[in-house]
Amino acid sequence: MLALRLLNVVAPAYFLCISLVTFVLQLFLFLPSMRQDPAAARLFSPALLHGALFLFLSANALGNYVLVIQNSPDDLGACQGASTRKVPCPSPSTHFCRVCARVTLRHDHHCFFTGNCIGSRNMRNFVLFCLYTSLACLYSMVAGVAYISAVLSISFAHPLAFLTLLPTSISQFFSGAVLGSEMFVILMLYLWFAIGLACAGFCCHQLLLILRGQTRHQVRKGVAVRARPWRKNLQEVFGKRWLLGLLVPMFNVGSESSKQQDK
Repeated sequence: MLALRLLNVVAPAYFLCISLVTFVLQLFLFLPSMRQDPAAARLFSPALLHGALFLFLSANALGNYVLVIQNSPDDLGACQGASTRKVPCPSPSTHFCRVCARVTLRHDHHCFFTGNCIGSRNMRNFVLFCLYTSLACLYSMVAGVAYISAVLSISFAHPLAFLTLLPTSISQFFSGAVLGSEMFVILMLYLWFAIGLACAGFCCHQLLLILRGQTRHQVRKGVAVRARPWRKNLQEVFGKRWLLGLLVPMFNVGSESSKQQDK
């Protein structure tokens, strides 16, 4: 339990550090490298478009990250200490989280990167957080590849060029051909790639469960759920104004049926 509580503190700090490093690299390395001729039109310059797109992705990722923490599931308090009192939970979808020390409705899982449980209130924000984090990381990787390609005159036309970049760069770094800042960017490329793929896979997995009307906790426990149209399951999580929530971080606007599903 002590290790889990420690991880619950370290993981959010790790995420915030990665976000800060990404902002610094974008602001001081990638954006300056995209500057064109001052005489050219600046309205649709690559640097401006790149900065606007990155700010849009990162603002949605960080905005939904904050909303996941703010809109933490309510503590039902019915199952706390159930293991000692032998009192059953009011619904199969409720679960007592030992890390958060609370009972949540429609408990899905505990996310250590947000230090919070994921339930009925913050599921939509969590899915969008995974989506935009994946897009921001993969986009940063593409911008980093363009920067390394221009600085080190490396061509990524070959499919295996990215895979062989790290071992080649390490040998060149110790020989003095690659600077420390350039080596750091190369390491960040692989980190962005790994985080982007992981968040994309997790987002797709959560969407599949939402379409089925299930949670990860229900799948692990083998709890059967009633069959419902997938459109109602989506609307229950994303609400009627799903397009607005997709573009701007906002609170869950699900239907009232989400509050009565487990009654």
